[in-house]
Amino acid sequence: MSFGARIRIRLGALQHNFSLLKDAAGGARICAVIKANAFGHGLLAVVRGLPETDSFAVARLSEARMLRDNGIEKPVVLLAGVMSADDLQVALQLDCELVVHDRPQLELLEASGPGAATVWLKVDTGMHRLGIDPSDASSYLARLRACRAVREVRLMSHLANADNTADPMTTRQLQSFNRVTADFAGDISVANSAAILGWREACGLTSADTSRIWVRPGIALYGISPFPKRRGADLGLRPVMQFESHLIAVKPVRKGDAVGYGGTWKAHHDTIIGIVSAGYGDGYPRFLPSGTPILVNGRRVPLVGIVSMDMLAVDLGPGAPDQPADTVILWGDELPAEEVAACAGTIAYQLICGVTHRETSEIIPA
Repeated sequence: MSFGARIRIRLGALQHNFSLLKDAAGGARICAVIKANAFGHGLLAVVRGLPETDSFAVARLSEARMLRDNGIEKPVVLLAGVMSADDLQVALQLDCELVVHDRPQLELLEASGPGAATVWLKVDTGMHRLGIDPSDASSYLARLRACRAVREVRLMSHLANADNTADPMTTRQLQSFNRVTADFAGDISVANSAAILGWREACGLTSADTSRIWVRPGIALYGISPFPKRRGADLGLRPVMQFESHLIAVKPVRKGDAVGYGGTWKAHHDTIIGIVSAGYGDGYPRFLPSGTPILVNGRRVPLVGIVSMDMLAVDLGPGAPDQPADTVILWGDELPAEEVAACAGTIAYQLICGVTHRETSEIIPA
């Protein structure tokens, strides 16, 4: 048995979250976002755990290739599109749906030979990251429809502040997108996880026809809240990932003893320190401060000292009964990743995407 850090991926929780989001999206179709190794959960495990999704979205051509090489036949959206003629040919061979967000990508398609690509034209409605100006949408649509390589054109945008339901920016972005799509009869997509759960109009739920609407859930699929001041459980979501390890040593320290590199933490009283087989080499961030909660045998104890590459220390408390090989939970059901992330002033996305899969993961079926 290995005592190193590993993750457990609970497919039952994944399917529960998918169903919740599908219900929230009404009649909209679902494009499950699985970029960055399915947000650190394992690309193929997650894909096979989502048999009801209508399509998948990835960020890299290599991710699309992995899906096709492993027999995944559902539509795959390449969220950033391609930037070279060679990559375009690979994407077409893999039957990817392409996002076009600037002129060079349009020109690559115009120069390409015959094909049957589905293209998502991305409109910048205010995030100012990727996307064409709304005023250029008509000309881009006309040119894309004239391309021999293009079979169908769709429209999409992305919301910058949907996680803040009090911010009027989302309303402005939706109004901009609605103006662009008002006379457009094809499929459209704008809603991310936060919009699905917080902005009904982004899912087309204020419209009588949702058949052409696509939503793109990401973080919420994995049981994590897209809203900064709420946790997944508050929304009925269940964490898919449990990041766990074991104690590999238990030792007493005296008041004033320093623990770890640099001696940044010193015992305030005689106590017992537990050494956990997990560190930044496994994806547990070095920048997490002393006091960050960790579960040992279901009991919350504080992280102490600087996280090492392969180990970290916790203060088990005076007289603690814990022993080497006992279970440690770094985040999961009883310790939300959102809470751990808040201790470091970051977001749960960064934690779950940073897991290194150094040890074998365990996939728990539904």
